[in-house]
Amino acid sequence: MKQRNNPNGAARRLLVISDQSGFSRDLVARWQMQPQVPEFTALGGDLLRSATGSPFDASVAGDLQTARTSEVLGHLNRSLFPAIYVAAAGESVHVLRREYPRVTVIPRHDAWLDTLVLVTDEVLKRAEISTHITRLEQTARLQQAYAALGKYMVEARHGFNNALTSVLGNAELLLLRSESLDEGMQDQLETVHAMALRLHEMMQRFTSLELEMQCVGKNDVLEESAAVSSMAGA
Repeated sequence: MKQRNNPNGAARRLLVISDQSGFSRDLVARWQMQPQVPEFTALGGDLLRSATGSPFDASVAGDLQTARTSEVLGHLNRSLFPAIYVAAAGESVHVLRREYPRVTVIPRHDAWLDTLVLVTDEVLKRAEISTHITRLEQTARLQQAYAALGKYMVEARHGFNNALTSVLGNAELLLLRSESLDEGMQDQLETVHAMALRLHEMMQRFTSLELEMQCVGKNDVLEESAAVSSMAGA
């Protein structure tokens, strides 16, 4: 059972684990009242292992067969994505939280479904913010690498340009006296002159690219920061 409804971007992915179809049905129906509805994937407790390695942002479990509860909770406690469990009547919430510390346990009470949707929605928002923060960090590291390269090139550019100017100037002086050179040496000298001009053009292009990269990097960071701020305020 899958559903997509997120016009602002990729749908959040929620794994629902239950041995009772009514649990998933009630959760999906209640979620229709939320601004954003995730993509639901419903599995029975016996099929949970088939979802190993699948890309989900969070998982919700409830109404499991007693014989499968510990196995499912153990699996969720070891998973990489956040997990929420709705405790059955008679289950000790304190014991569950102690034995499965990475699973958020919600006691079953009159408003448990509202609580489950609100908690899960908050977990999904945090997962989305965490993804954007990771992208920001990756962008920052890339910008640091560019900055290091740019700093080296800027520091070396002055000496390189001096050497290039010397080569270009001497090549031009020799070309003025090219009548004293044989044809082969004239061709070689013209090649040196042409390559010196090409290197000069490359250095000019490097300066333009450096400025472009700085502008693009600043825009990327600003856009990612704005996205994180928008999600945090949602």
